[in-house]
Amino acid sequence: MRVIGIDPGLTRCGVGIVDARVGRATMVAVGVIRTSASDPTPNRLVSIESALLEWLEEYRPEAMAIERVFAQHNLHSVMDTMQTAGVASLVGARAGLDVAYHTPSEVKAAVTGSGAADKAQLTNMVTRILKLAQPPKPADAADALAIAITHAWRGPRTNRYAAAVAAAKGKR
Repeated sequence: MRVIGIDPGLTRCGVGIVDARVGRATMVAVGVIRTSASDPTPNRLVSIESALLEWLEEYRPEAMAIERVFAQHNLHSVMDTMQTAGVASLVGARAGLDVAYHTPSEVKAAVTGSGAADKAQLTNMVTRILKLAQPPKPADAADALAIAITHAWRGPRTNRYAAAVAAAKGKR
């Protein structure tokens, strides 16, 4: 399964593509979409949309996974991140991809075994899992790869479970 992982951010949006099979994952591509804080927000969102479309065209992922945004103290930052996640969701949906969301603690638990892992631990495990010579930088890139790994390893199982539960409810 080829998954594109998105770590949404208006200034730096991490993007990672992973090919995964049971217990194995390989990095296909990683990068960061950057926009200038001096540009108007709508223009920045259009730039992110265009860049994501290029990623989808070039790498043809089968699924998209986006980090679920949680409220932080800085409301302006949360709004920017949520808008970026919305653009990514729209791009994925229009491309016909299954779009899934994973919380930061879910990603940390899937990749490191602990939902309380710090950034360094997460980056270290992404580097080891993908057998990379160097850790992906910046952190947004490593996070995007971790999100893709999480979905590749957990997403299909979670989706099968949800389908089984729905089918069982339908038989009642």
